[in-house]
Amino acid sequence: MPFTTFLLVLLSFLSCEGGRSLAHCRLVDVASASNFHSFKLRHFHLDLHLNFAVKRITGWQVLELTPVQPGVQSLILDTHPSLLVHSVDCKVPGASGAPDVVLSLTYRIEPFTDYGSSLNISLPAAVIRPHRAFRVTIRYTTTDGPAIWWLDAELTCGQTRPLVFTQGHSVCNRSFFPCFDTPAVKSTYSATVRVPEGVTVLMSASRSAYSKQDRVFQFSMEYPVPAYLVALVAGDLQHADIGPRSRVWAEPCILTCAVSKLGGNVERWLNVAEGLFGPYVWGRYDIVFLPPSFPIVAMENPCLTFIISSILESQEFLLIDVIHEIAHGWFGNAVTNATWEEMWLSEGLATYAQRRITTEAYGDAFTCLETVFRLDALHRQMRLLGDNNPVSKLQAKFEPGVNPSSLMNLFTYEKGFCFVSYLSQLCGDIERFDSFLRAYIEKFRFSSVIAQDLLDFFLGFFPELKESCVAQREGLEFERWLNGCGPPLCEPDLSAGKALTGPVQHLCDLWGMDAPEPQVISTFDLSSWSTFQTVLFLDRLLDRSPLPQEVMSLLSSCYSALLDDMNAEVQIRWLQIVVRNSFYPDLPRVRSFLHKHVSFAN
Repeated sequence: MPFTTFLLVLLSFLSCEGGRSLAHCRLVDVASASNFHSFKLRHFHLDLHLNFAVKRITGWQVLELTPVQPGVQSLILDTHPSLLVHSVDCKVPGASGAPDVVLSLTYRIEPFTDYGSSLNISLPAAVIRPHRAFRVTIRYTTTDGPAIWWLDAELTCGQTRPLVFTQGHSVCNRSFFPCFDTPAVKSTYSATVRVPEGVTVLMSASRSAYSKQDRVFQFSMEYPVPAYLVALVAGDLQHADIGPRSRVWAEPCILTCAVSKLGGNVERWLNVAEGLFGPYVWGRYDIVFLPPSFPIVAMENPCLTFIISSILESQEFLLIDVIHEIAHGWFGNAVTNATWEEMWLSEGLATYAQRRITTEAYGDAFTCLETVFRLDALHRQMRLLGDNNPVSKLQAKFEPGVNPSSLMNLFTYEKGFCFVSYLSQLCGDIERFDSFLRAYIEKFRFSSVIAQDLLDFFLGFFPELKESCVAQREGLEFERWLNGCGPPLCEPDLSAGKALTGPVQHLCDLWGMDAPEPQVISTFDLSSWSTFQTVLFLDRLLDRSPLPQEVMSLLSSCYSALLDDMNAEVQIRWLQIVVRNSFYPDLPRVRSFLHKHVSFAN
């Protein structure tokens, strides 16, 4: 074996960190066209100009890479048809101390799937040297790919200035910049962003600076993150500090509301989380509220959570979603699932962590109520899909060409949560399990993991459980949890929430009678219930639909006017009942709701 080849093989082994990560080196991410196993991505830099007039981003990207496999002759990155590559070049050292030479590299774009393409860059032999980093510069333009959302002024909250934001999860950021678009690869990054006057730019970065004279924003993320967690938003944004390491960003017209809703709670939640899971390593925890066009409720971009502004209507849903995104600071961002087929490693653990935080902050009853509400939704989805649907697996295998985003479902959250809860029950002490999670974060921080990493570490942390073969316990085998279809094999004890869930079920049972008694029903005051109690009640009524028209008439007379004054989470559930039961007297309410919420979001 030539010595150069030997060095590359050795480097490849070392980069896999011995036995644990050799399994990672064999990972196949069918959602990525890239040859990410062939290189170590050390850092990348983006230099971007945002043009709102033509809805276009132009600029360049510099990737700093080190080869880790022998015989590599090309660099293959994920990209997208909406991204136009203008040129690719690379600097190589000059001979005998001469200046570096810039080489223009040949490249080709090849089709991959309906959500992306591959950028195949030929690398000259002078670039591929063992232990030697090299830099590739890609100049490109991108417009309206799936990651980039340009909003005209009338689609923003203030309706005065346009706004643009990016959304990378799961495989969208390949339309923002060429990349190894897989959660298996993490790196630091930096960015320079040039914008028109009056535009504020934010990114998911740990450091930022602004030159007003040049209208240039500078960002740096000093901790390694996967490509999907690189995020940008630019528009008419203002901020207010809400804690020693947190601020709220929003359009001016909703900033005061956002601050009043959150108050000093964010720092409290961060402190509770740190007490449970160890230090919050990202420095800042800021939140930016985006217009209703934001395609999901919230996104855990490091240092800067993106969240939809319409959630401000519901204090309880706001609380849960912000705490969930805080939990991702440990589970999902610091330690990430290595493939999208094991998304539960981020979402299931983050959901468990979220509920540990709410239990400490608000008590068992509140957490059990929210969990009952979510598990109801899980079983509802299960009834729709059927017990044998493969998307209900925690290790959801998908074929090449399937967009991982299509597999985002309640199973990754709630079935994953139930499995983590089962693991905590096995160790017999929730505080011991907290200690395990702290050690897990410490062990795997800033890396990407597979389920075997988590479970091997769990059994190593609790050797008595390994000796008693809990992984093979009949009916609850770890393998069955991961690869079995259907609902969770077991669910946690939620009896601590009976004081809140009991009245809900009692009222549902009353409405399920052949002749509901108005006098008894009137003793239940929904205006005194929490949002989660009300939506749980309405969801269970929806499950019983269709209902007799006389029951619908009585429901409407009891609740319609009351529900009109409640938040959108409540209203939309009542209106689903109206539509499911073809209750024509309340259809104008459906039209009014859609006009207010959907037309604005579009």
